[in-house]
Amino acid sequence: MTIYMQVLWLFVLAMPIACISWTVTHEEVFRKPREYCIKRSLKGKTSLERNFFYLFTCEYCFSHYITILFLFLTDYKLLINDWRGHIIAGFSLVWMANTYMSLFGLIRQNIKREKAQIGEMEEKQDK
Repeated sequence: MTIYMQVLWLFVLAMPIACISWTVTHEEVFRKPREYCIKRSLKGKTSLERNFFYLFTCEYCFSHYITILFLFLTDYKLLINDWRGHIIAGFSLVWMANTYMSLFGLIRQNIKREKAQIGEMEEKQDK
């Protein structure tokens, strides 16, 4: 695969990783499993148990699990065509996915701010 295609696949594969990580750690449909993991991460008996369950509560940490799954399913490698390519691809995919999630978070904040401003403007017009 050419370097151009490898970089293109990096951007493409990072999108579903970011979407899955964000959905599992933020959306209402996964609230109960997330609350269970939060409880176990706070009240676990060992450090290993607390850290393991914490990884399911943070979108940035959870993206590592999803990235490993995607690397396993796609056999994606970046720059080097052996095991080192998987490692480079893994770190690159996590970085790109986290960048996408950060941008998504900023967009959500801006949307909420604009909705609040619109609501204030509508209240002023009603008075």
